[in-house]
Amino acid sequence: MATDTLTRRDRAILRAVAAGGAELLCGSGPDLLIDGRCCCDQLAARRLARAGLIAAAGPAGVRVPARLTPAGMAQLAA
Repeated sequence: MATDTLTRRDRAILRAVAAGGAELLCGSGPDLLIDGRCCCDQLAARRLARAGLIAAAGPAGVRVPARLTPAGMAQLAA
């Protein structure tokens, strides 16, 4: 995913994950929780996960902490 294709909402989601308190509900398309609440744009969250910018911070489970990948950190810094 190129930096110029990230929307403001994409960047806000990446910042929220970087700040901590984000979790992934693993399934066919991971759902993102931020501070225990569902992310308002699950399509964007799934797109970011599929692009390899957000990943589970531990072994796969039903509900796992989310983290930025190195690619996600680079996109956020760009």
